[in-house]
Amino acid sequence: MPKLAYDLIHPETRRTSVVFASPHSGRDYPWTFLRRTVLDKHSIRSSEDAFVDQIFDCAPDYGAPLLRAGAPRAFVDLNRGADELDPALIEGVSRSGHNPRIASGLGVIPRVVSNGRAIYRGKIAKEEAERRITHYWRPYHEMLRRQLDESHMRFGEAILVDCHSMPHEALDSIARGVVNRPEIVIGDRFGASASGEIVERIEAAFAAAGLTVVRNAPFAGAYIAQTYGRPERRQHAIQIEIDRSLYMNESMVRPNGNFNAFRRLMRGVVSEIAAIGAARSERLAAE
Repeated sequence: MPKLAYDLIHPETRRTSVVFASPHSGRDYPWTFLRRTVLDKHSIRSSEDAFVDQIFDCAPDYGAPLLRAGAPRAFVDLNRGADELDPALIEGVSRSGHNPRIASGLGVIPRVVSNGRAIYRGKIAKEEAERRITHYWRPYHEMLRRQLDESHMRFGEAILVDCHSMPHEALDSIARGVVNRPEIVIGDRFGASASGEIVERIEAAFAAAGLTVVRNAPFAGAYIAQTYGRPERRQHAIQIEIDRSLYMNESMVRPNGNFNAFRRLMRGVVSEIAAIGAARSERLAAE
């Protein structure tokens, strides 16, 4: 079993309502898991948001906490509901309705990694699936809720920035004929999970860094944005997807020659996003 459900990095002083989280960057692959998969150590990492936690690990320097997963996505997907169980993978689970994520093998316990490659040769026991949810999924989400509640208590508002990465080819369908290929996708579930003002300012922070941004296509936000985005309650959730080719060799799953430069670039973006929460908190306090 992975050693930790999550790792929370606290700022010395909390100065913003923003909480950064990276639910898919866990890379603790225990040998008991690897010996059950039909994939090699390299292929099993293909759906991991590799190094995203390192790109955002400067967040505490700007007064914001960073919550990052301990368990890898291939083991348990924290951006799915605990009830998104795949009957094609888990013994004793009955099919109920049509869920496209489950149908494609991407439930809370994934059946496949990227490009539809199967993780297991057969099924796993329901008890095993429940154990992963109990020991990894629930603690992560309990801590995420606690961090958002703390933002509400301190600042009167909570802004969750859910940090992800996407394969370079994920944007092929919308990049044809486009002069500036999108590099960042901001997901706010088409306005349902966050205030338009916050989303506009986050988009502006990426654009000021010279990055090309689109919204909600092809990623509008999944379980986390849907669950935690409640703008009417002053709780906002924004999903960020970054083109992996900007900082890593996707085929080798390792940093490329631009990694350190991109990480420095992102320090400015993270600083700007944290400042959004600080400024809004001051405004709310004055109202």
